[in-house]
Amino acid sequence: MREKEIGAMRRWYLPLTVLGLAGLGALILTQRGRQALGWLAYNFHQADTLLQWNETTQHELERLHAAVNQLASSLGTAV
Repeated sequence: MREKEIGAMRRWYLPLTVLGLAGLGALILTQRGRQALGWLAYNFHQADTLLQWNETTQHELERLHAAVNQLASSLGTAV
């Protein structure tokens, strides 16, 4: 059964590759795609702000995870 699933996935490699390359071609060759790439290049300097936000969000998720674990352990001992 596992070999059958692997064979089914291999059947999709070429169509997905062609679809991805076509999407990249459309991005590069169309006026709107070139505008989008220009916008990304122009606004690339804001990536540092997004990375800082990502670190802050990750810290907050870790804090929430610790609070949920503490709550679960206190409920487990109270029962």
